[in-house]
Amino acid sequence: MENQEAYNRAKERLEKKRGFKIHLIVYLAVSAFFILINLSQISSQSRNDYWFYWPMLGWGIGVFFHGMSTYVFHGMFAVTDEKIKKEMEKGSR
Repeated sequence: MENQEAYNRAKERLEKKRGFKIHLIVYLAVSAFFILINLSQISSQSRNDYWFYWPMLGWGIGVFFHGMSTYVFHGMFAVTDEKIKKEMEKGSR
């Protein structure tokens, strides 16, 4: 029983890491595409018409928080047996 729970937690962590890596790869690919589109549309007379950084900034913030939740705060929001026991003890007081 305990071994199965550890297996399920490890599998869930690996799936979250995989999901983040896919998110990061898609972000980088689409960002490169935006840069190419933007740079190909700029003429020599309008050198200051860069817009690609706006979607990159917004999406990048999302990627950052996805990474933080995956690698830094991975266990903070998880419901574990220990947290359930502590909550039950608080309720019995």
